[in-house]
Amino acid sequence: MSTMSNKSSWTSRVRSATLDKFEPEDLLPDHQPAYVASWIYIFGVATIAALIMLIASGLYLTLEGPAWWHTSSVGHYVNSVHLWSVELFFVFMVVHLWGKFWMAAWRGRRLATWITGCLAFFASIITGFTGYIIQTNFDSQWIATQAKDGFNAVGIGAFFNTLNTGQAILLHVSLLPLVLGAIVLWHVILVRRRGVVPPIDEAGE
Repeated sequence: MSTMSNKSSWTSRVRSATLDKFEPEDLLPDHQPAYVASWIYIFGVATIAALIMLIASGLYLTLEGPAWWHTSSVGHYVNSVHLWSVELFFVFMVVHLWGKFWMAAWRGRRLATWITGCLAFFASIITGFTGYIIQTNFDSQWIATQAKDGFNAVGIGAFFNTLNTGQAILLHVSLLPLVLGAIVLWHVILVRRRGVVPPIDEAGE
């Protein structure tokens, strides 16, 4: 069977750009510098591990429906796993963020890596907020009513009504996880491209 190659197509351009910028050993490294053995370097991957648990438990909750975690013992357990994954996700992310701040992680042409990390942090705050207001309990009602006036004061209320549980559920389970996931994926790719940032006193930086 004959084939036709078109080097001007977008698939060819994307493949060429990818192969030019990323080596296989960069995308899937089998060794790291000695300074990566420090504990401060574990919080990035710990954040991703918590995010994976978040996604898995969130998918389970989504498939079963909003009322399930109030009436089922299994639902209580999965909801608790989701909650504690959120808590660990934010703890690990904040430690990772502050650790990289004090290491000046934007050094060595890593500014885009730093910016995407900050964007992931802010996106996770919005995602977490929508999660709290769809718990369908007193806590969620209180959070939604207290946030309503603040959102209206800055004009966000015209686009997002915190008292609209259906809108919050749609944002939390559909749009915001995709946005956060895309930013995290972009961040990881940049880390793989530029490498992990060395300590400040490391030669060559």
